[in-house]
Amino acid sequence: MIPICLITGFLGTGKTTLLKRIVAENRDRKWIYLINEFSALDVDGAIVSEGNPDVVSIPGGSIFCKCLVTEFIRQMAQIRWQHPDAEGVVIEASGMADPRVIADMLKETGLGDYFELANIVSIVEPRSFLRLIHTLPNIIHQVEAADIVLLNKCDLYGGEKLAEMETAIRNIKPAANIVRCVHAEVDFPIFGGGIDHGMLHGEYAKCRDPRFASFSTIFDHPVDPAVVEKLILGNEDSIYRVKGYLQTLEGPVYFDYSKAGFSISPSGPKKEYGLAWVVRGGAEEYLKPTELCAILRGNH
Repeated sequence: MIPICLITGFLGTGKTTLLKRIVAENRDRKWIYLINEFSALDVDGAIVSEGNPDVVSIPGGSIFCKCLVTEFIRQMAQIRWQHPDAEGVVIEASGMADPRVIADMLKETGLGDYFELANIVSIVEPRSFLRLIHTLPNIIHQVEAADIVLLNKCDLYGGEKLAEMETAIRNIKPAANIVRCVHAEVDFPIFGGGIDHGMLHGEYAKCRDPRFASFSTIFDHPVDPAVVEKLILGNEDSIYRVKGYLQTLEGPVYFDYSKAGFSISPSGPKKEYGLAWVVRGGAEEYLKPTELCAILRGNH
């Protein structure tokens, strides 16, 4: 049986940072990495594959949605046949994923004959968790399903806020195994300690969840990150995540916005520049990709 480690967490909590760290620290292991991106623009897969060629990407929704379950089966079957010596599979789920269905999913699809769900990791951070816990139930489900909860970005908050965060987690799961960390730097057994997930049950996600929408904007011209920031802040209640690569007059950068804040860092040149957007359902009607491109073109 090939063990699976499932990494969950809302947008911007640090899943990709954690995955990059796992890849860097385990280059000698025969592990396969499967990355599920809610947006059709595969940003995370491109980032992680820079450090490891054994990366499989499934963009365009949640693997726990009936629309993508066939693709999930296909990719996992390919892993089994193309990597018969694989020692484990690490899956980064979409930030909106409800992971409780994965145990039933493996059983129902027959994948449970070859793959074993060994560990579920949920990564959280105070700002987005405490802001969205009452409006997005999947954040709660991610904690409910977790074998270990990584409380990330602890350097940005004081002891009182972190204690409030841990109380909120234990209100969801009293026996939660909570580990504080910074920049997702934490040592834990990737494939767990033999926990039985047989009691874990959930429902497949809706193919078109009315709470969320996603789209991409592709740019063939320089874009000023400050203008993107201003646009996001003007619509912050409707925007959950924006990430991708921008060509600026000073050179290429990686741009990242989540409810945890903004991050902009230098990048190497890319074949294509664009941003993946995840927004509140209905917001795509007025945050139209073509209009956004026109706005950002006129302000670079």
